[in-house]
Amino acid sequence: MTHPSAVSVRYCGRIFSAEELELIRGLIASKPQLSRNALSVLVCNLLGWKRPDGRPKDMSCRVAMLRMQRDGWITLPPPRTPTGGRKAPPPITAASDPREPLTIAEREFEQIALRPVENRQDSSLWNELIERYHYLGYVPLPGAQLRYLVWCGPHQVAALGFAASAWKVAPRDSFIGWNAEERQRNLHLIVNNARFLIFPWVQARNLASRILSVAAKRIAQDWQVRYGYKPVLLETFVERDRFRGTCYRAANWIHVGETQGRGKLDRKRQRRLPVKDIFLYPLDPRFREILRSPRETPPDPPVAPPPSPLSAESEESLPGPCPCERILRSHS
Repeated sequence: MTHPSAVSVRYCGRIFSAEELELIRGLIASKPQLSRNALSVLVCNLLGWKRPDGRPKDMSCRVAMLRMQRDGWITLPPPRTPTGGRKAPPPITAASDPREPLTIAEREFEQIALRPVENRQDSSLWNELIERYHYLGYVPLPGAQLRYLVWCGPHQVAALGFAASAWKVAPRDSFIGWNAEERQRNLHLIVNNARFLIFPWVQARNLASRILSVAAKRIAQDWQVRYGYKPVLLETFVERDRFRGTCYRAANWIHVGETQGRGKLDRKRQRRLPVKDIFLYPLDPRFREILRSPRETPPDPPVAPPPSPLSAESEESLPGPCPCERILRSHS
């Protein structure tokens, strides 16, 4: 497929010039021994495509290069795994077996604690619980992320995940009041509550909204520890045909509109997806000022070295239909 030499294309929120496309083609041709993963890291370093904490956006780069290949701009080396890099679903083990029914009184909510996923055992358990009890199953969360296992006293009661925000959402963007340039510069300061699962054997009125409140109080500091900057706004998307978003409303999240039921790649307006209610939660009272800042907000220095990554980063994308899900009933 022949393309004009003077062209720029956008993938994963970044514009690639004709010269950069030629550079990527040259790297692939000159280093055929490199895997797709290694190529993505090299491309990020050469193009200066970094996260706010200075690490390469290698997973976003891998997604971008896959789409470049799909559109005929480059030809990648063959994948080195039969599945093309896609991981098999997490195995189901006794670790996630249903427990005896558990009823928690509201007076016990003071014992709620969020434990970040920071080791392989917790990571495997989180993935398995989502695969087993969330109707969407497990997929890697997009972009920069934090996952939590939630405890109430001695009992594990929920799993919670935060990840990269959606690239473009009209009601959210209108609520913020930023333009396309400001959004591209500061989008990383929005974090998406991509998964929320209260285990189906847990019975507790108002537990979901309390967990959201606890999470909102600590997510900015936890994000700074891992990525070196503090987000200023949370977002989530709730599939309206399944859920009413009651727990988000009770936790003072702001309903700003709904999605159009189209995926971000549906340029021909043909594919219909579930319509989702959009909720936002400001973490900083100056969130609009910060998000509309003409200069990228410099990251705060990390207060601890970032932990070893336990899951893949993906592109900035609209998350799955419903982050707040239990096996039989919604939080209402």
